[in-house]
Amino acid sequence: MDEKPVIELLSNDTAEVCASVIWLHGLGADGNDFVPVVPQLKLPADRAVRFVFPTAPSIPVTINGGLVMPAWYDILRSDKVRSLDEAGLRESAATVHGLIRRELDRGVDSGRIVLAGFSQGGAVCYEAGLSFESRLGGIIALSTYFPTAASVAMSPAQQGIPLLVCHGLMDPMVPEALGRASIESLRGFGLEPEYRTYPMAHEVCRPEINHIGLWLRTLLQA
Repeated sequence: MDEKPVIELLSNDTAEVCASVIWLHGLGADGNDFVPVVPQLKLPADRAVRFVFPTAPSIPVTINGGLVMPAWYDILRSDKVRSLDEAGLRESAATVHGLIRRELDRGVDSGRIVLAGFSQGGAVCYEAGLSFESRLGGIIALSTYFPTAASVAMSPAQQGIPLLVCHGLMDPMVPEALGRASIESLRGFGLEPEYRTYPMAHEVCRPEINHIGLWLRTLLQA
């Protein structure tokens, strides 16, 4: 995959970094997509969280007529099973593993590293987070699905990992049924995800952002 600049933002540039959030955008967006969300999370003023926003490589996307756009993997058909390039998804997950290791090299404990992803980005976060060899702080999966549930090599280190899964009840792109199916798959691994739905389409909303902030604040206090 071609390398794109990674956007970084500190929640507080006067304090020492105590945690990192690696946040993946959805299909056709880029690393800037969720930057405006950071101040809305209302994280503690006495701590600094480093937000890392990578951009997916630009590739032809089959369901969009081969149009080249930022994508974490190719989607072949938009059907109930979401046919996709699984090898491409795993390649993106390996990229995320590299970003996690970079945070470890910068002195952030693995238990203070959270993966967050919207749509395609969330699918990559499931694969990357559950297969990483060291226990992570948590996974936030937004308006997404779990296409590698049957094949992911889950690391024993991730047993008990906190998961926040959110979905729009009126999502026309990734139907809410796929979000619920992800919950069942996660429970099959012995995990206990928190699942929240909102009266929205394929997007994020203010109540959802508020809860993500609360979830992160609770995690930071642990």
